[in-house]
Amino acid sequence: MEKKVVELFAGVGGFRCGLNDVKLIKNEVHENNTWEFVWANQWEPSTKSQPAFDCYNERFGESENHINEDIGTIDKNTIPNHTLLVGGFPCQDYSVARSLSNNHGIEGKKGVLWWEIAEVLEAKNPPFVLLENVDRLLRSPASQRGRDFGIMLRTFLDNDYSVEWRVINAGEYGFPQKRRRVFIFAYKNSTKYYSKMNKISSENVIFNEGIFAKNFPIKDELLDKGKKNITEKEYVDLVDVSDNFDFHFFNSGIMRNGRIYTAKVLPNCSKITPLRDVLEKGDIDDKYILDEESFEKWKFLKGAKKIPRKKPNGECYNYSEGSMAFPDNLDVPARTMLTSETSLNRSSHVVEDFKTKKLRLLTPLEAERINGFPDNWTKIDEKTGMTDKRRFFMMGNALVVGIINKLGKYIETIIENE
Repeated sequence: MEKKVVELFAGVGGFRCGLNDVKLIKNEVHENNTWEFVWANQWEPSTKSQPAFDCYNERFGESENHINEDIGTIDKNTIPNHTLLVGGFPCQDYSVARSLSNNHGIEGKKGVLWWEIAEVLEAKNPPFVLLENVDRLLRSPASQRGRDFGIMLRTFLDNDYSVEWRVINAGEYGFPQKRRRVFIFAYKNSTKYYSKMNKISSENVIFNEGIFAKNFPIKDELLDKGKKNITEKEYVDLVDVSDNFDFHFFNSGIMRNGRIYTAKVLPNCSKITPLRDVLEKGDIDDKYILDEESFEKWKFLKGAKKIPRKKPNGECYNYSEGSMAFPDNLDVPARTMLTSETSLNRSSHVVEDFKTKKLRLLTPLEAERINGFPDNWTKIDEKTGMTDKRRFFMMGNALVVGIINKLGKYIETIIENE
């Protein structure tokens, strides 16, 4: 089986960097080409410029198979055949409805990107799928806990897939950022991998034999568990799931033949990469240093406070929040980086500079290191729109490359055994 990949919602190429162990040496990309990326799509609807796509092309070269179009407008049958489908996609409202005439079957809510993935599954039937999303996917929406992930699992079931998932906090496995994301690995029930895993109990898959247990070990301690069926017997179709599904998903689990088993587990890794290990040690541009005026603003934002507020009905209340480390603790992994990094807000990192001992913001290079990208990966021509602010935005949207690298190496062995 060939190692061919299609990358959806490609961003600046995090999946490709991880799967092909990409390096940037003297501004030249070196990748091991274990995986052949036959098609990639990146489209940012909210901006006229397309800096993420420009970065992808700058690093991997322009190609007729690097597509900068709204994925919703693309005929999925035109996508090349592939072995592995990858992508990190937004957490949205996945609710579905049946068309009034019933002639068109089940329709996704307009603009929801999950249904574009579903169309690729239906059109191309890739044997393996690796996806990444925020961990709140497992418990959304608040009004019907677990519905959105239940819809995803039922979609996979309807397309003859089994699914393993795990919420992984990168900082708990030796990476320099406490970034918690859910990773989803799906595989066709016609694969040898399915035949192998189907002989193993669900609990053993989660704790010992599954892709996540093999690469991100957990303690031999079951904190909680749950079971549920999502088969046609229990739910007629996706509309039924959308209307009625309610279930507590824990941070790991498996779905086979419509039977869901989920467990609450703990990581088992003692390695820590502290923030100080990825900070620049040389001279830092003065624009990142906090001035006296902004210092007091930062101190207020990071401190504990009670702020009087009013509800829409006029009722008064105090909004409270606790204090944060100011500056950030350099002896632990970085906090989760957001797209607003370095803007004047509570979530931005403030660190003590090694040379001057002054307080400062992160640099774009440090943001890249926190996610495991090569140094200056997003440093391309600003004429494309890739300003410093955009570089931080890209890293706030990105994944931790090292996690994909580990999973990719394991998926290689799976495919080689097919």
